[in-house]
Amino acid sequence: MLQIYCGDGKGKTTAAVGLSVRAKGAGMNVCFFQFLKNGSSSETAMLSGLGIYTECCTACSRFTFLMNDEEKKNTAEYHNKMLMKIKKYADENAPAVIVMDEFLDAYNKEMLDRKLAEEIICEISVASEVILTGRNPAGVFTGKADYISEIKAVKHPYRSGVPARKGIEF
Repeated sequence: MLQIYCGDGKGKTTAAVGLSVRAKGAGMNVCFFQFLKNGSSSETAMLSGLGIYTECCTACSRFTFLMNDEEKKNTAEYHNKMLMKIKKYADENAPAVIVMDEFLDAYNKEMLDRKLAEEIICEISVASEVILTGRNPAGVFTGKADYISEIKAVKHPYRSGVPARKGIEF
């Protein structure tokens, strides 16, 4: 099955983390891949401590709008390698829960091979539970999705100048 957590509100990654913990508690194989995140988010250490395989994009050193062409290229190459690892994990561990956090943003910004991503997600979501997070999911994914949860920002402290806080937003 395919689940999508999307929207402009806070909580997409948090929902995916919660589902991962629940699935692991039920004895399922779980992996958590973070696109466009370099491992500085606080949840990865805790997920790893629970025996959940986690991987972040260590090539992603800053926000995409600040990246030069070389950094974008390196990030896209790393994301493509992550896609192949996801396929391998699904092949070896199905049924599994596979979280692809911030995938939708990497896809929308063309920071990965879109065709490869579409093929892998369509294939692995038949036997595994696949969770995609991010903004503005493409029709190829919404059409295939079994769940779509939209998280809408009604109010957010960032709009008042409060920067992201470790342990709360990341």
